[in-house]
Amino acid sequence: MSYQVDNQGYYGEFGGAFIPEMLHANIDQLAKQYKILINDDGFQKEFKSLLKDYVGRPTPLYLAKRLSTKIGARVYLKREDLNHTGAHKINNTIGQILLAQRLGKKRIIAETGAGQHGVATATVCALMGVECIVYMGKVDIARQAPNVARMRMLGAEVRPALSGSQTLKDATNEAIRDWINNPAKTHYIIGSVVGPHPYPDMVARFQSVISEEIQWQLKEHVGRSHPDYVVACVGGGSNAAGAFYHYLDNEDVQLVAVEAAGKGIDSGASAATSVLGSKGIIHGSRTLLMQTKDGQIIEPYSISAGLDYPGIGPQHAHLIATGRAQVFSATDEEALEAAMELSRIEGIIPALETAHALAILDRIKVKEDDVIVVNLSGRGDKDLATYIDYLDNNQGEHISDE
Repeated sequence: MSYQVDNQGYYGEFGGAFIPEMLHANIDQLAKQYKILINDDGFQKEFKSLLKDYVGRPTPLYLAKRLSTKIGARVYLKREDLNHTGAHKINNTIGQILLAQRLGKKRIIAETGAGQHGVATATVCALMGVECIVYMGKVDIARQAPNVARMRMLGAEVRPALSGSQTLKDATNEAIRDWINNPAKTHYIIGSVVGPHPYPDMVARFQSVISEEIQWQLKEHVGRSHPDYVVACVGGGSNAAGAFYHYLDNEDVQLVAVEAAGKGIDSGASAATSVLGSKGIIHGSRTLLMQTKDGQIIEPYSISAGLDYPGIGPQHAHLIATGRAQVFSATDEEALEAAMELSRIEGIIPALETAHALAILDRIKVKEDDVIVVNLSGRGDKDLATYIDYLDNNQGEHISDE
């Protein structure tokens, strides 16, 4: 069983490139050139240099002692929140801006939900001096105001998506429309392992630096390069793809993906695609997505803007369909409680996306000597307004490790 993309851009039955004719030239050029460039010594030298000196890699692998005591196993946090811009998203945008330069693209567009990918894209565009336009749902613009301000300060134009639920799906729709209208000079920096081939594979490769580091860091910590579990939240799933990448073929490692259950899987307000979804096509690839019987997209819901998406990446769909990955989901309330707990017992305020992964740790059947790595995909600065509302509504409550 292969868990990597094949020559036609598929992971098993998922993937492909279902695109308008206007984009064929762009996608063909990208598919042909990226694998050449990604193996080019000069490209790799510049990519790794920027990851080290600009992004601040490697990120620490931290043994969360008090959390470990609570869970009953050794829990390590891969601190992607300590990257420049505050999340894993910068790994991919560094790679894609270098690729765009070599393809001669002078205009960059992107979509964003939680704003972290938008900030990361605006950051690399400022670094390289190119035009940047970020599409973001109107709802997400309101709930992620600090990241919107950061994008604008970095020189990006933030364009609101006003259709549908005005969240990540709709921002992606608007970005694709822009790309169709401006194909020659524009590169679309997709922020997750979604979209037409080669994007899911390309984004996963750029994010694979996460699991590459986990291997040698775990060797230093525990004397072996693989954990028993790798846990990551999944919307589209780029942080999970990066954390899973070097362990895909190691059956000793259980891959755990955590989706957003929203107000409950059966509430009608959820983003738990693996449970509620079926096979279909969204944003250029065949995957699992939430849809009606006649193929209309069902609007997702999550308190977390980064998980508020009706599909998952095709590689994740393949991992789930084959049983290689185990899937859990966490509700809004469970994620908020997990965020408060990590803050108070480890002194780390996580992004709401990551909080979903933390929320299910006590559901994993672990042994005392098990090693769990949780990919802490981002920091919680952007979610402070949501956290403050939660605190105000739960005055007098205190979460401890007792």
